[in-house]
Amino acid sequence: MLIGALLILTWLVLLIRYPFRAVPISLGAVLGLALVAGWVLWQEHREEQLLARIEIQLTHDPRRCAGGQPLHVRLHNHTDKKLQSLQWEVAAYAPGSRTNLARRAYDAPDYQGAGGLQPGASWESCLPLPLLRAGYRAATLEFRAERVQGRFEN
Repeated sequence: MLIGALLILTWLVLLIRYPFRAVPISLGAVLGLALVAGWVLWQEHREEQLLARIEIQLTHDPRRCAGGQPLHVRLHNHTDKKLQSLQWEVAAYAPGSRTNLARRAYDAPDYQGAGGLQPGASWESCLPLPLLRAGYRAATLEFRAERVQGRFEN
C-alpha cells in the first residue's frame, strides 16, 4: 500500500514538474495497461464460453456406483479444445427449491474431472456425495455442478 502511494505521488510530482515529458509516457503506460486488461478479459470470456459447452450430469445412483461413492458423474466435452483440467462444487436441491442443501465444509471432497478429455469425448465416474443438511435423503435430491472451473489446451 505504501509503495503504491509513493508511486502515485512520484508520478504526480513528475507530471506537474515535467508535463511535456510525463504526459506522453503516462498515456503510453495507460494504453499498455488497457491492452493487457482487454486481453485478459477476452481470455476469460473465451474460457467461460468453452466451460459452458462442457456437459456435466450428476445423478444419485447407488446401484451403478458401489460403496461410499453413490454420485454418478458423466462429463461430455462439446468443445473443439482438449480439456486439461476441470473442478466443480456439487450442490443439492430439493425438487422445486432454490436452497442448496449441500453443506460446504472445510474437509468436503473436491470434485475433479478427467484431465485430458478430448473434444467430443465423454468420461464417467463415481464420486462421494457432499455433506447434506440433516433430514434430507440423497435419493430425493437433484444434484448440480456449480462454480465450475477449468483449463483448455490452446
